[in-house]
Amino acid sequence: QVQLVESGGGLVQPGGSLRLSCAASGSILSTYNIIWHRQAPGKQRELVATITRRGSTNYADSVKGRFTISRDNTKNTVYLQMNSLKPEDTAVYYCNAFYYEGFRRYDYWGQGTQVTVSS
Repeated sequence: QVQLVESGGGLVQPGGSLRLSCAASGSILSTYNIIWHRQAPGKQRELVATITRRGSTNYADSVKGRFTISRDNTKNTVYLQMNSLKPEDTAVYYCNAFYYEGFRRYDYWGQGTQVTVSS
């Protein structure tokens, strides 16, 4: 079973950058598919970016061209580089690792890290 810890959130001005980290322990993160989600106050959780075990990536339209998801298997960590941040990016960001055994999906979540974009 994998344990996930997010870090790197904080307060940043519009147009600034942050890099979020999702560090794993208890299991090899490269065997999982990873999703970064976010949830703003009063809003539903939103998928931000995905990276598969094979390294394929996908992004929400709202962050394409600004955010980059990557993984460093030597550090057992997945990153979310966020550039050109906007106030609407303000949310708690969560790391979610999952895999399938047959048709059953197993999900693991971190505790989240707050990102606030404000002047």
